[in-house]
Amino acid sequence: MGFTWYSGPASSFPPMSTWKDFETIFNLNKAEMLQTGDSGEDVGRIWNAVLEAAKLGVEERVIFCIIMQESTGNVGVGTPKDMDNNPTGGLMQAEESPAFPGQHNLSQEQITSMVIAGTKHFKGNLIQTGNQDSEKSIYEALRLYNSGQINADNLSDGKGATDSYVSDIANRLQGTTN
Repeated sequence: MGFTWYSGPASSFPPMSTWKDFETIFNLNKAEMLQTGDSGEDVGRIWNAVLEAAKLGVEERVIFCIIMQESTGNVGVGTPKDMDNNPTGGLMQAEESPAFPGQHNLSQEQITSMVIAGTKHFKGNLIQTGNQDSEKSIYEALRLYNSGQINADNLSDGKGATDSYVSDIANRLQGTTN
Protein backbone atom coordinates (compact mmCIF):
# COMPACT_ATOMS: atom_id res chain seq x y z
CA MET A 1 0.00 0.00 0.00
CA GLY A 2 1.44 3.37 -0.99
CA PHE A 3 1.45 6.62 0.90
CA THR A 4 -1.35 9.15 0.39
CA TRP A 5 -0.19 12.70 -0.35
CA TYR A 6 -1.43 15.37 2.10
CA SER A 7 -0.77 19.09 1.85
CA GLY A 8 -2.16 22.37 3.09
CA PRO A 9 -2.63 23.42 6.72
CA ALA A 10 -2.74 20.95 9.61
CA SER A 11 -6.52 20.72 9.24
CA SER A 12 -5.98 19.04 5.84
CA PHE A 13 -4.03 16.17 7.40
CA PRO A 14 -5.58 13.05 9.00
CA PRO A 15 -7.17 13.55 12.42
CA MET A 16 -5.69 11.76 15.43
CA SER A 17 -8.77 9.56 15.55
CA THR A 18 -7.44 7.80 12.42
CA TRP A 19 -4.00 7.12 13.90
CA LYS A 20 -3.24 3.56 14.95
CA ASP A 21 -2.09 2.79 18.48
CA PHE A 22 1.65 2.59 19.22
CA GLU A 23 1.77 -1.19 19.52
CA THR A 24 0.11 -1.66 16.13
CA ILE A 25 2.39 0.85 14.39
CA PHE A 26 5.46 -0.70 16.00
CA ASN A 27 4.49 -4.25 15.06
CA LEU A 28 3.74 -3.24 11.46
CA ASN A 29 7.32 -1.91 11.19
CA LYS A 30 9.26 -4.72 12.91
CA ALA A 31 10.19 -6.53 9.70
CA GLU A 32 11.47 -3.31 8.14
CA MET A 33 13.66 -2.57 11.17
CA LEU A 34 15.10 -6.09 11.10
CA GLN A 35 15.99 -5.64 7.41
CA THR A 36 18.40 -2.81 8.37
CA GLY A 37 20.66 -5.23 10.25
CA ASP A 38 19.10 -4.52 13.64
CA SER A 39 18.98 -7.50 15.96
CA GLY A 40 15.77 -8.55 17.68
CA GLU A 41 17.30 -7.07 20.84
CA ASP A 42 17.88 -3.72 19.08
CA VAL A 43 14.22 -3.65 18.03
CA GLY A 44 13.06 -4.46 21.57
CA ARG A 45 15.32 -1.74 22.94
CA ILE A 46 13.83 0.79 20.51
CA TRP A 47 10.41 -0.04 22.01
CA ASN A 48 11.79 0.55 25.53
CA ALA A 49 13.53 3.77 24.47
CA VAL A 50 10.35 5.19 22.94
CA LEU A 51 8.41 4.49 26.15
CA GLU A 52 11.14 6.22 28.18
CA ALA A 53 11.36 9.24 25.84
CA ALA A 54 7.56 9.68 25.87
CA LYS A 55 7.92 10.73 29.51
CA LEU A 56 9.20 14.05 28.09
CA GLY A 57 5.65 14.79 26.95
CA VAL A 58 5.62 13.49 23.38
CA GLU A 59 3.33 10.69 22.19
CA GLU A 60 4.96 7.30 21.62
CA ARG A 61 3.37 7.06 18.19
CA VAL A 62 4.90 10.34 17.05
CA ILE A 63 8.36 9.49 18.40
CA PHE A 64 8.32 6.11 16.71
CA CYS A 65 7.07 7.45 13.37
CA ILE A 66 9.87 10.04 13.37
CA ILE A 67 12.32 7.18 13.97
CA MET A 68 10.92 5.23 11.03
CA GLN A 69 10.92 8.30 8.77
CA GLU A 70 14.45 9.36 9.70
CA SER A 71 16.31 6.04 9.98
CA THR A 72 13.91 3.16 9.28
CA GLY A 73 14.72 2.15 12.86
CA ASN A 74 18.34 1.39 11.92
CA VAL A 75 20.33 1.80 15.15
CA GLY A 76 23.52 1.96 13.09
CA VAL A 77 22.33 4.64 10.67
CA GLY A 78 24.91 7.09 9.31
CA THR A 79 25.24 10.71 10.36
CA PRO A 80 24.39 13.21 7.60
CA LYS A 81 24.54 16.99 7.89
CA ASP A 82 21.58 19.35 7.93
CA MET A 83 21.14 22.45 5.77
CA ASP A 84 23.39 24.39 8.17
CA ASN A 85 26.10 21.70 7.87
CA ASN A 86 25.55 20.44 11.43
CA PRO A 87 25.74 16.67 12.00
CA THR A 88 22.37 15.03 12.62
CA GLY A 89 22.77 11.53 13.94
CA GLY A 90 21.07 8.68 15.66
CA LEU A 91 17.72 7.05 15.18
CA MET A 92 15.95 10.40 14.90
CA GLN A 93 18.73 12.14 12.91
CA ALA A 94 18.82 15.01 15.40
CA GLU A 95 21.51 17.57 16.15
CA GLU A 96 23.48 16.72 19.29
CA SER A 97 22.33 13.10 19.21
CA PRO A 98 24.82 10.36 19.87
CA ALA A 99 25.20 8.05 16.89
CA PHE A 100 26.69 4.63 16.25
CA PRO A 101 27.14 4.41 12.45
CA GLY A 102 27.45 0.88 11.15
CA GLN A 103 26.93 -0.68 14.58
CA HIS A 104 24.18 -3.00 15.76
CA ASN A 105 23.48 -4.97 18.95
CA LEU A 106 23.66 -1.74 20.92
CA SER A 107 22.98 -1.41 24.62
CA GLN A 108 19.71 -0.06 25.98
CA GLU A 109 21.59 3.03 27.17
CA GLN A 110 22.96 3.74 23.67
CA ILE A 111 19.59 3.34 21.98
CA THR A 112 17.74 5.33 24.62
CA SER A 113 20.29 8.15 24.39
CA MET A 114 19.54 8.56 20.67
CA VAL A 115 15.78 8.54 21.16
CA ILE A 116 15.92 10.95 24.11
CA ALA A 117 18.07 13.40 22.10
CA GLY A 118 15.67 13.37 19.15
CA THR A 119 12.61 13.59 21.36
CA LYS A 120 14.05 16.60 23.21
CA HIS A 121 14.61 18.29 19.86
CA PHE A 122 11.05 17.52 18.74
CA LYS A 123 9.64 18.65 22.10
CA GLY A 124 11.29 22.04 21.50
CA ASN A 125 9.46 22.22 18.16
CA LEU A 126 6.23 21.14 19.83
CA ILE A 127 6.58 23.94 22.39
CA GLN A 128 6.95 26.41 19.51
CA THR A 129 3.65 25.22 18.03
CA GLY A 130 1.55 25.37 21.20
CA ASN A 131 2.72 22.23 23.06
CA GLN A 132 -0.64 20.53 22.59
CA ASP A 133 -1.43 16.87 21.98
CA SER A 134 -3.37 17.91 18.88
CA GLU A 135 -3.05 17.48 15.13
CA LYS A 136 -2.25 21.17 14.64
CA SER A 137 0.59 21.28 17.17
CA ILE A 138 2.04 17.91 16.17
CA TYR A 139 1.91 18.35 12.39
CA GLU A 140 3.36 21.87 12.59
CA ALA A 141 6.09 20.67 14.97
CA LEU A 142 6.96 17.89 12.51
CA ARG A 143 7.42 20.50 9.79
CA LEU A 144 9.76 22.46 12.09
CA TYR A 145 11.64 19.30 13.05
CA ASN A 146 12.41 18.54 9.42
CA SER A 147 13.06 22.00 7.99
CA GLY A 148 13.40 24.45 10.86
CA GLN A 149 10.77 26.60 9.17
CA ILE A 150 7.04 26.43 8.72
CA ASN A 151 4.51 27.59 6.18
CA ALA A 152 1.37 26.98 8.25
CA ASP A 153 -0.75 27.26 5.10
CA ASN A 154 1.09 24.34 3.48
CA LEU A 155 2.90 21.86 5.71
CA SER A 156 4.16 20.13 2.55
CA ASP A 157 6.30 23.17 1.75
CA GLY A 158 9.66 21.89 2.98
CA LYS A 159 11.44 25.18 2.33
CA GLY A 160 14.43 23.25 1.01
CA ALA A 161 13.91 20.16 3.18
CA THR A 162 11.75 17.10 2.41
CA ASP A 163 8.37 18.35 1.14
CA SER A 164 6.62 15.04 1.89
CA TYR A 165 7.95 14.77 5.47
CA VAL A 166 4.75 15.65 7.37
CA SER A 167 2.61 13.77 4.86
CA ASP A 168 4.83 10.68 5.16
CA ILE A 169 4.59 10.70 8.95
CA ALA A 170 0.82 11.21 8.77
CA ASN A 171 0.70 8.02 6.70
CA ARG A 172 2.92 6.19 9.18
CA LEU A 173 0.66 7.28 12.05
CA GLN A 174 -2.23 5.61 10.22
CA GLY A 175 -0.26 2.37 9.95
CA THR A 176 1.03 2.66 6.40
CA THR A 177 4.55 1.27 5.90
CA ASN A 178 7.13 1.68 3.15
